[in-house]
Amino acid sequence: MSESIYRVVFNNQDKVYELYARYVNQGAIFGFVEIGGFLFGERSSVVVDPSEEKLRDEFEGVEATQIPLHAVIRIDKVARRGSARITDREGGNVTPFPVYGPGPGGK
Repeated sequence: MSESIYRVVFNNQDKVYELYARYVNQGAIFGFVEIGGFLFGERSSVVVDPSEEKLRDEFEGVEATQIPLHAVIRIDKVARRGSARITDREGGNVTPFPVYGPGPGGK
């Protein structure tokens, strides 16, 4: 039986990140999703994707990361890994989940 591969798309500082990972779990911290086992293309390939290289450098040495639940756009279980990428949130068809301030009585 082959291991599962997940495509995780989430908002991060006005960018949309698309990563591929081996596991996705409910985080140990309430309101977070834990993502780990990141999958990136081979470094030896002749064609280099600068967006994927930036993600590889950003997550180098990271075993797992916690993503706030409200930042997650979607999580898909896929048959094979695609290209990880970072895109601009503006002008796309992705609308972030609204985040509101403190509730009633909050300051």
